[in-house]
Amino acid sequence: MEQRVSLITLGVPDVDQAAAFYAALGWQAAESPDGVVAFDLISQTLGLYPLEKLAEDIGLPLEALGTGAMTLSHNTRSREEVDDLLALALKAGAEILRPADEVFWGGYIGYFRAPDGHIWEVAHNPFSPLAGNGAFRWNGY
Repeated sequence: MEQRVSLITLGVPDVDQAAAFYAALGWQAAESPDGVVAFDLISQTLGLYPLEKLAEDIGLPLEALGTGAMTLSHNTRSREEVDDLLALALKAGAEILRPADEVFWGGYIGYFRAPDGHIWEVAHNPFSPLAGNGAFRWNGY
């Protein structure tokens, strides 16, 4: 297996509502079949899929999916961008879980919960600067 994640699929209770939230953050959906919303990212895609259909595809009852303890992270080029993005997420309907602040390792982070329940970290990591195209690499290389 090559070391990469190609597609991140979020099971959401309301695909249209979730798509509207990400559109309010400035994301543009790619062409997709009905019932699926996809946003092309740098070398990956984020997909929104009905939660019931995801459970059916996996072969588990809906109750067995749980929510998992994970976050999706979006790194920025500056601390100011962290603040700006958290404000935009709040305006789009997110709940701010942790306002942006400095962390012990030297970065600047905040967290929000999207209306679909998924938790996002917004971070500026001065030790992992983004490439010109926005690509993130651990330790900046």
